[in-house]
Amino acid sequence: MADLFTPYNFKNLTLKNRIVMPPMCQYSVQAEDGIPNDWHFVHYVSRAVGGTGLIIVEMTGVHPDGRITNQDTGIWDDNQIPAYRRIVESVHSYGTKIGIQLGHAGRKAQDAEPSVAPSSIPFSSHYKMPKVLSGAEVEELIQAFREGARRAVEAGFDTIEIHGAHGYLIHQFHSPLTNQRSDEYGQDLPLFGELVVQAVKEVLPEGMPIIMRVSAKEYVDGGYDVHYCAEVCTRYRDAGVDIFHISSGGEGQVGANGGPEAKPGYQVDLAAEFKQLLKVPVIAVGMLDDYHAAQEVILSGKADLVAIGRGMLRDPYWAVHAAKALDGGQKVPKQYERGY
Repeated sequence: MADLFTPYNFKNLTLKNRIVMPPMCQYSVQAEDGIPNDWHFVHYVSRAVGGTGLIIVEMTGVHPDGRITNQDTGIWDDNQIPAYRRIVESVHSYGTKIGIQLGHAGRKAQDAEPSVAPSSIPFSSHYKMPKVLSGAEVEELIQAFREGARRAVEAGFDTIEIHGAHGYLIHQFHSPLTNQRSDEYGQDLPLFGELVVQAVKEVLPEGMPIIMRVSAKEYVDGGYDVHYCAEVCTRYRDAGVDIFHISSGGEGQVGANGGPEAKPGYQVDLAAEFKQLLKVPVIAVGMLDDYHAAQEVILSGKADLVAIGRGMLRDPYWAVHAAKALDGGQKVPKQYERGY
């Protein structure tokens, strides 16, 4: 029976444990050029020293106007590649694998002038009215995802995660609430995301898995449920997605309209249902900071990997500390052994 510290193998991705650091924006690119700096280097490498199996770099814009803020990372220019390569090479030196989340914020891009979206529906009264993407602009963004993936491969990343959750652009296209187009991208809501997956897959080496983060359920009136999302994600799976990273919400507040209270493990059953419906590996996420709670997710078989977000912000050595608490056998870095 697998546990939190059982190695995980999928295609050409081999992880030393089942612990994932999920994407978490740092809003720290002061130069606003999308290039990760020393903050990002220390942030990610320290979690590799701390024993994490897989790190997924924060949502990284495939277009300058696709960032949530102008202080987010980007991967729309070849000049951005060397800074990522520096991070990747150092993370690898500590036995950790690393991926990058490619995304576009769409109507939730706070600093874009203007933001863009499938339809002219603002996220809230506090957000600007987005510009409706033309068909040609949609096709350009599909290619932007493709080129972002190409650059990520050149930087040495082990896997690519596509952001299709939390009310960002791909989510905006496949949600009936936010896509009211009359063209092919409105008549076939998963089409944009499907074409993005296909474009990304074209530039990946054989055996590199694609991960996709999705909101399995929306917490707004008229929002979709897990069965609708599973139907959409069947298209994404067939286009090339190998592993789904199961979150929820993004179009409304967690807990609204009958949604669950945000508490430890509140999204795990969604991951388990997705795993059963699509017959694919899944990553569970959502306040799984407690070592025993994270362990139970793997022992129960509800997910294949566990993402520790805020807990890993607080503790770069979460994996080592979990191993000590669970007798998982994870090695403490020799430089720190006297501390244990």
